[in-house]
Amino acid sequence: MIAVVCLNPALDITYQVPAVDWAGVNRPSAVHARPGGKGLNVARTLRALGADVLVLGLAGGVTGTAVESALAEAGVPAAFTRIGGETRRTVTVVDGRSGSVTAFNEPGPRAAPEEFTELAVRYEKALGGCAAVVLSGSLPPGLPASSYARLIETAAAAGVPAVLDAHGDALRAGAAARPAIVKPNLAELAGLAGHPLAGRAAVASAARELRDTGPAAVVATLGADGMLAVTEDGTWEAAPPAAVAGNATGAGDAVAAGLAHGLAAGLPWDERLRRAVALGTAAAAAPVAGEFRPADYERVLAGVSVRRGAAG
Repeated sequence: MIAVVCLNPALDITYQVPAVDWAGVNRPSAVHARPGGKGLNVARTLRALGADVLVLGLAGGVTGTAVESALAEAGVPAAFTRIGGETRRTVTVVDGRSGSVTAFNEPGPRAAPEEFTELAVRYEKALGGCAAVVLSGSLPPGLPASSYARLIETAAAAGVPAVLDAHGDALRAGAAARPAIVKPNLAELAGLAGHPLAGRAAVASAARELRDTGPAAVVATLGADGMLAVTEDGTWEAAPPAAVAGNATGAGDAVAAGLAHGLAAGLPWDERLRRAVALGTAAAAAPVAGEFRPADYERVLAGVSVRRGAAG
């Protein structure tokens, strides 16, 4: 089983609009409402891959209840800790004319220390049956940046490897707790480095610096250009056969799911990266975050290129 921790879940609403008029009235041609937030996108992708998964997180209010119900209907097991605040919503607008995607993400409810402690107890009990754990997404207001680090250390004590997908101080603190994999995107990695990253050499250098702080591997996602990984087994580059048009929201979450799936299965790095790139690309081609079409995944998987570089 793979446990997925989502401390700041959301109800994701996606509007598909033929041509967005930002100064006028828009009538979407399609509306999708799904349980979302990065961690729930990861969980839904893992479930679609056939993995046994358990979502652990914080949920509150009417929106939180809607998220729990939607996950149950989708067949995704979850054990949320109820909190006093209202679970957030996110709204994504996909412009059919330009192909641009604009997201509006609410910050989420404030979480009390005792609510996080209750979740941490439930999480520790669940680790006994886990092959891996994914900690993904933003932290809700009220939780310290060290929250993911605390959960990573608990997983390590239970012998369970962790994949971390966070940003800013939560990423920095979590990386120092020595997870198996951290998965920053280019902007997040540049933020930690303190300067723009121009070119693969600069990305590789920043990834090595981050790996030196604790994680066993750093996998930097580069959008349509694939990813660069600095691991205990060397440095790797992986790229899809071609860029795809679509909604890139959730593509990074599909990558995190692929990395966790490969980690739990004990796959070698080249195969982990091949599958993760294919999942991310297939997710970008799907209209809704957290979903992919199996045919797209299989087609892209056959064309992914993986190249090994210098030692990590």
